Amino acid sequence: MWALAGRALAAWAAGAARSLPPCPRHAAALELRAACRPFSAAELKEKTDMSRFPVEDIRNFCIIAHVDHGKSTLADRLLELTGTIDKTKKNKQVLDKLQVERERGITVKAQTASLFYSFEGKKYLLNLIDTPGHVDFSYEVSRSLSACQGVLLVVDANEGIQAQTVANFFLAFEAQLSIIPVINKIDLKNADPERVEKQIETVFDIPGDECIKISAKIGTNVESVLQAVIERIPPPKVHRENPLRALVFDSTFDQYKGVIANIALFDGVVSKGDKIVSAHTKKSYEVNEIGILNPNEQPTHKLYAGQVGFLIAGMKDVTEAQIGDTLFLHNHPVEPLPGFKSAKPMVFAGMYPIDQSEYNNLKSAIEKLTLNDSSVTVHRDSSLALGAGWRLGFLGLLHMEVFNQRLEQEYNASVILTTPTVPYKAVLSSAKLIKEHKEKEITIINPAQFPDKSKVAEYLEPVVLGTIITPTEYTGKMMALCQARRAVQKNMIFIDENRVMLKYLFPLNEIVVDFYDSLKSLSSGYASFDYEDAGYQTAELVKMDILLNGNIVEELCTVVHTEKAYTVGKNICERLKDSLPRQLFEIAVQAAIGSKVIARETVKAYRKNVLAKCYGGDITRKMKLLKRQAEGKKKLRKIGNIEIPKDTFIKVLKTQPNK
Repeated sequence: MWALAGRALAAWAAGAARSLPPCPRHAAALELRAACRPFSAAELKEKTDMSRFPVEDIRNFCIIAHVDHGKSTLADRLLELTGTIDKTKKNKQVLDKLQVERERGITVKAQTASLFYSFEGKKYLLNLIDTPGHVDFSYEVSRSLSACQGVLLVVDANEGIQAQTVANFFLAFEAQLSIIPVINKIDLKNADPERVEKQIETVFDIPGDECIKISAKIGTNVESVLQAVIERIPPPKVHRENPLRALVFDSTFDQYKGVIANIALFDGVVSKGDKIVSAHTKKSYEVNEIGILNPNEQPTHKLYAGQVGFLIAGMKDVTEAQIGDTLFLHNHPVEPLPGFKSAKPMVFAGMYPIDQSEYNNLKSAIEKLTLNDSSVTVHRDSSLALGAGWRLGFLGLLHMEVFNQRLEQEYNASVILTTPTVPYKAVLSSAKLIKEHKEKEITIINPAQFPDKSKVAEYLEPVVLGTIITPTEYTGKMMALCQARRAVQKNMIFIDENRVMLKYLFPLNEIVVDFYDSLKSLSSGYASFDYEDAGYQTAELVKMDILLNGNIVEELCTVVHTEKAYTVGKNICERLKDSLPRQLFEIAVQAAIGSKVIARETVKAYRKNVLAKCYGGDITRKMKLLKRQAEGKKKLRKIGNIEIPKDTFIKVLKTQPNK
């Protein structure tokens, strides 16, 4: 009976559906489902057939800008417009994949994405690279530019041109790339796109009518950016008929697949199953997988010259995929591509495992991470207190902090970092030392190895040419700050009536730790800073030892200028006094140059009130108890072990007190 009733109900419903007009909401839902249906196998094959894109329909470009001017937000909108990702409110910095990038809200690693875009009846392949904006990651920017023919130079409509905007412009200008200026954040209340347009015209000599005014956050006028990319950026100059020649411009390590290399093809074609050779290691590999980043890995059958993608070829050792390497087909050797100029480290720090049993695990983690971040230099080192470790070279203090954070988050490795220092040079006068080092001028990256004044003709310290862009009302404060850091003024240019660009020659050790923090606090966050290497200059330098209860702490040794030795020593002692945990015995914290102590602080001991049980009585009874306590403290001081907290090493070198 129930079966008959069910059939009758179904028949009635079918008849009603034929006779009634369709519900508009239901029809819209069906239409949306049809539009959002997944690609069929045939469509997916068509989408990944890269031969459909001749060289003239390819555009390779990257987005460059100062920190927080909206590069990643613009990248999100471009991905949405081209249908690469679905349009949802959750799309915030989609290409910032690292946990450290999400936490800090900055881009640390350049990321690639291939976009498909139809314009005037033609389908184009646009290869986009989103780059970092902080000066410490400028090596990522210069590498990304090698795979591009043009750039989008993004400038904040509220902030205007900043120091890193200028630095990135000249990187693109020297690489002879097409530059499209984009004025972002025009939706902000205080935005002044006309003023920024004049700044671009004054500083970069780009006509104001070439600027594209957009709001990446709400998507205003972003479509015109894609059209400008197609119209103004030239296609890559490559030859598909020549033998394969591919540049490795980035690489990552996957636990299961091994090394994943990001490649830009300058000549020829590469297919799955091809036998390729590395110009650097001369090893040959079989291509297991190739494809494009869309923005996640999407395998394809082939990649052609002018295109950018990824390649997996069974490289299991991290040393096999060198960034800047050239890949070519087996039995078809080619002239290797120029590659990249190696990064010059600005800051050195010792890195040691907390427990020496973790040494091999940490070694493996550092190797894998330096594959992904090739600007870090690694030298083996050892310390009496901390055991075997490494001396790592970084491009700046933020770079060092991010590297340490990535080690902890991605490889679960806990490390001890020593105080950051800069590379000094010494011109030796002792014939014995010259013979020992086989050169007259040596580079010192570890303060513990700083040679004595009696054996040296002169010391040299690294200098950088710094650019500060600040509102005019803060000019006086900026000049005072620079003079306090032993800087020499080189130039001063007024960009417009509200902004000024200052150029100073700085000793690197004066700016490396906390100059940026001081600059931001004195200018209420409006000033920006960028620097470039400017060689070495002679300086009066001394090595300052830090002693705890008369024992030298090698990891806290630092090199300072003679003029600033007392101030720096006093500051370090005060900061150590605040950072070190109190013990049951007194700790004497001293700063010394040679045998001369120049500053001292004392960490008071925990004391039990031994007089609590005395209710008056003779003074000799109290003196006896206090004397016994003092003797106990003295004995403890001899045998007591002082443990220095992990974060102390960076804390003690900050010259400004925490507000």
